[in-house]
Amino acid sequence: MATAVAGSLGLLWGWLWSERFWLPQNVSWADLEGPGDGYGYPRARHILSVFPLAAGVFSVRLLFERFIAKPCALHVGIQGSGPYQAQTHAILEKVFISVTKYPDEKRLEGLSKQLDWDVRKIQCWFRHRRNQDKPPTLTKFCESMWRFTFYLCIFCYGIRFLWSAPWFWDTRQCWDSYPYQDFLIMFVHHLATIGLITFSYINNMVRVGTLVLCLHDASDFLLEAAKLANYAKYQRLCDTLFVIFSAVFVVTRLGIYPFWILNTTLFESWEIIGPYASWWLFNGLLLILQVLHVIWSYLIARIAFKALIRGKVSKDDRSDVESSSEEEDVTTSTKSPCGHSSSNGANRVNGHMGGSYWAEE
Repeated sequence: MATAVAGSLGLLWGWLWSERFWLPQNVSWADLEGPGDGYGYPRARHILSVFPLAAGVFSVRLLFERFIAKPCALHVGIQGSGPYQAQTHAILEKVFISVTKYPDEKRLEGLSKQLDWDVRKIQCWFRHRRNQDKPPTLTKFCESMWRFTFYLCIFCYGIRFLWSAPWFWDTRQCWDSYPYQDFLIMFVHHLATIGLITFSYINNMVRVGTLVLCLHDASDFLLEAAKLANYAKYQRLCDTLFVIFSAVFVVTRLGIYPFWILNTTLFESWEIIGPYASWWLFNGLLLILQVLHVIWSYLIARIAFKALIRGKVSKDDRSDVESSSEEEDVTTSTKSPCGHSSSNGANRVNGHMGGSYWAEE
């Protein structure tokens, strides 16, 4: 029995790391065991370095938000108080926790009869209760300031080292002598990523991976800068930065990415090294990413256009990409029925504004 299990695991392991899937023809894993330009080639086990690195980055983030971002937020007048607290009500709280956070008209009418409350008052209670679970503006300011700083530093780091790299100016160099290439330049940069970057690292598509990383970093810090201005109530600066972010996003994701990145991964690599199994998977993922770029660009451009037309991009009570995906209320510049403005959550897609809007006037 043990022998059979071991044999099955051996077959699975061999299939998972098949050279014919990961590497071009006439290249084996043994070929990558030797030194590469004196530094050694990437190894799949290097990915394990992500875990201590992530712990270190998380510790730096906590210190940054505590001792740098928070004082900055207080300096520009952002207070740490949370949203308006909904009054304690056992029945409504039970419905909120166990049934729905967004009661429909039928349920609202039933609660109105049961509690002898006006429907608008019940709607107001649910709105306040939803907002009550959201982080205060101070917390969001600190998070955005950290992301702004991180994205900007990573982008500058990438530009600093890629500027002297030959494949930054001539993408055909990404495939020169592939896969026998040096990987040290962007080693740390690769450890901070997942998904496609992990894939590119394992089969040593490091050069083209650095280009993809740097391109995607170009707009992220601008979005976080716009959020910082928004939280600090510098509305005109927020609008300006968001429009700049939108322009950079569209140019990099719909212009440079397809005509520079996809051109080299699809056509130049085919011409120089030829296709193989993982080549199809790698390019398939890149093409899926391009489809998402089109969708995100449309949504972002629509928001930026309204900002230009109406002269205002209002409050972003965005939940982070790993948090909310549920529908949020839309803020209006007028008072809500209970005398308190509701708030809008703009969902994040790939770290950017998603389908719901920054609340509009």
